[in-house]
Amino acid sequence: MQLIQSLIWLLAGVGVFIVGMNFMGDALEKSAGSGMKKLLEKISNNRFSGVGIGAGVTAIIQSSSATSVMVIGLVNAGVMTLMQATPIIMGANIGTTITGVLVALKNDYFNMAMYLLAFAGVMMGFFKREKIKIAGSLCCGLGLIFVGLEVMSSEQAFGNPLVENMFTDIFKVIDFPLLLILVGAVFTALIQSSSAATGVVITMVGAGVLPLELALFIVLGANIGTCVTALLASIGANANSKRVALIHFTFNVIGTAVFTAIIWIFKDPFVNLLVSMFPGDDPMSLQMRVSIFHVIFNVTTTLLLLPFVKPLVKYSCLVIKDKKETEETLSLKYVDDRLLTMPSVALMQVKKEMDYMVGLVEENTVLAFAAMDTGSSEHSERIRKNEEIIDFTNSALTKFLIKLSVDVEQSDERIIGSYFHVLNDLERIGDHAENFHEIGVEMLDKKLSFSEKARGEILAMRDDIMRMFAISKDAFERLNKEQLPALTDLEEGVDSKKKELIASHFARLAEGNCNVDVSPYYSSVILGLERVADHLVNVGYSIVSPIGSQKDSN
Repeated sequence: MQLIQSLIWLLAGVGVFIVGMNFMGDALEKSAGSGMKKLLEKISNNRFSGVGIGAGVTAIIQSSSATSVMVIGLVNAGVMTLMQATPIIMGANIGTTITGVLVALKNDYFNMAMYLLAFAGVMMGFFKREKIKIAGSLCCGLGLIFVGLEVMSSEQAFGNPLVENMFTDIFKVIDFPLLLILVGAVFTALIQSSSAATGVVITMVGAGVLPLELALFIVLGANIGTCVTALLASIGANANSKRVALIHFTFNVIGTAVFTAIIWIFKDPFVNLLVSMFPGDDPMSLQMRVSIFHVIFNVTTTLLLLPFVKPLVKYSCLVIKDKKETEETLSLKYVDDRLLTMPSVALMQVKKEMDYMVGLVEENTVLAFAAMDTGSSEHSERIRKNEEIIDFTNSALTKFLIKLSVDVEQSDERIIGSYFHVLNDLERIGDHAENFHEIGVEMLDKKLSFSEKARGEILAMRDDIMRMFAISKDAFERLNKEQLPALTDLEEGVDSKKKELIASHFARLAEGNCNVDVSPYYSSVILGLERVADHLVNVGYSIVSPIGSQKDSN
């Protein structure tokens, strides 16, 4: 009975440790959102910068698995190439070693946990500023990590002689290196965190229930087990995303194989080297040996395989072939559901998707008026395809933003609210562009055409709209406020012009100078252009007032 209670304490400690890891990772990601964006914007084909980005992002979110999933999402969205993704995956393994060092350095877990949780309670309970609350969440996560470590190292858990004897007997049976690697891989795959698995191993070594020479093999296995998350995330993704997961797995397997051979053959010299680096039998020295081995393993493996990025990419392409798609399917270019765990990165990708959507809407408007002006239907298929993509993007991004809005900080909530409005405005402009094209096609079928005066009026108003397009597009894409007053002036000019043109049009009708059959088409175009102007103002001013009032137009 006492053994069962001790095992429950042990499992409770592991559970609290993992919760603390997740809590701290979420807080760090929120506090460093802009920093994460800057890191990812620097993605290039430089291998060393890729390793640095991977290590930096993983150090922020404290999970190489989460970084791998994020990279798979970016590759699946076509934002990142395999050559760019591979060094980032390598760097992620280095970034994840920080937790192990943190665990090894601190032994007075209880006092540190109490201080951190006390700070967290004050910051989260008595302050309303978002940054202070995030700092409180960070302290809470770190405090929970220390609580978990304290529980695991307590007499009720690893400190119990019954538990010590049990683990001693277990490791007498599974002291074979390959079995230990398998144990590390399975345990890490189950809890989906190599940092947590390594933390447990470090605590066990510090408690004296796991010999150092056996712990090293379990740590190696943990690096293989962490690939399971990425492999699962690649299911349903494109071929390149599957290749990223394969490269991650292959990288860790090669590193594990190399270090297994070294430790197996040179076990005593290798262990003695670690002991000489941290002499003494105190828990911190014992733990630091495991922690520094984890660092050495990941840094050495990265340095060893970094020159072989191209062969790794070629190998992944040989193993995972491109599938021939029988039919074209619509999909977002820059956004992937795997990015939902990284709100700051996800919003950056949503912005790119919307910039692409703005371009399509503008193109359809230009093509629609070109078809109307020339009386040709040559652009019909292009306009139809663009409109299909616009409608799909609007629907897919709206669903994505709804999922993303579940747990984001207040500043991101405002941005998401703005994006909902902009998506609606862009979709409406797309509908008007399609309507302009349909008017042109219908007039062509009926052999109708605008008079030279009416045609000149429409083209003049269209030119104002295209100037508004340029300003709105620049404002939204580059967050440029300089031309917004000019946008307002143009919109007010379009409103005045609409009234003037409708009045002069009815005057021509009364005088018999206009074909009655053309009248409905003329009015529809003028009214449609005026509504497009309203939507363009909304798009431009969305960067100033994210959830501000919007022009109500159809």
